[in-house]
Amino acid sequence: MGTTFIFTVVTLSVLGLLLAIVLFLVAKKFKVVEDPLIDVVEATMPGANCGGCGFAGCRAFAEACVKSRSLEGKFCPVGGNAVMQKVAAHLGVAAEEKAPMVAVVRCNGTCANRVRTSEYDGSVSCRIMGSLYSGDTACRYGCLGGGDCEKACRFDAIKVNPETLIPEVSEDKCTACGACVKACPKGIIELRNKGPKNRRVYVSCMNQDKGGIARKACTAACIGCGKCAKACPFGAITVENNLAYIDFNKCKLCRKCVAECPTGAIHAVNFPEKPAAAPVSAPVAEAVENHKE
Repeated sequence: MGTTFIFTVVTLSVLGLLLAIVLFLVAKKFKVVEDPLIDVVEATMPGANCGGCGFAGCRAFAEACVKSRSLEGKFCPVGGNAVMQKVAAHLGVAAEEKAPMVAVVRCNGTCANRVRTSEYDGSVSCRIMGSLYSGDTACRYGCLGGGDCEKACRFDAIKVNPETLIPEVSEDKCTACGACVKACPKGIIELRNKGPKNRRVYVSCMNQDKGGIARKACTAACIGCGKCAKACPFGAITVENNLAYIDFNKCKLCRKCVAECPTGAIHAVNFPEKPAAAPVSAPVAEAVENHKE
């Protein structure tokens, strides 16, 4: 019995040694050597791991940049141009400057503008609500107010206003990562250029119904009349499927379309208020009247 025990121990020991040698040789043969530059580039990234760059996280983005040795088609929205310039310096390549962007909610269907036609008492989730029915108002294109965008944002940059039930974006916090865009089942959130001095003009509506139906569902809806497109001197506005859209790459912020829109569906953001006309003094007014006579 002692001999059997010793033989078993020796056999297992030899077998273990052989397996260890095999594992060592396999590990050595298939060893993946990572470029140390990946760690350098990753350290440059903001570490948000938001996926806004189109990759699984900052590490995956760094790997893609180092392996391709090119930044073409690659951009970190959280870090912006400053981070991309640092990455470019590490790789010895050029980084294309991109205009800063911000999330824009293209719906103005507030409680005052849209009448509630039903009451939803299920789980508070836009995705669940959208899969069950078109919404609790007559507009089947508008915001559902469930706050999926708010939950998806890692930067606390978007909040649903409890009074209007429409999400509002904090420009200072928004990194344009696109998480809210992906989270919205209605597709009403869009990334647009911040614009000079953070000024933007856009159509705050997604309703594609005909004018009368859209206006009945929401008093602030775009009715596809085309007046804005005719007024735009830069060809920045198109009307398709009863809905106007402003191309921010062509828009020169003249705001002629804002004045033409009969429903107030076009919003101009961060523009200074026009000064009120100075009152005409009595002598001047009298002189004007005498001139008319």
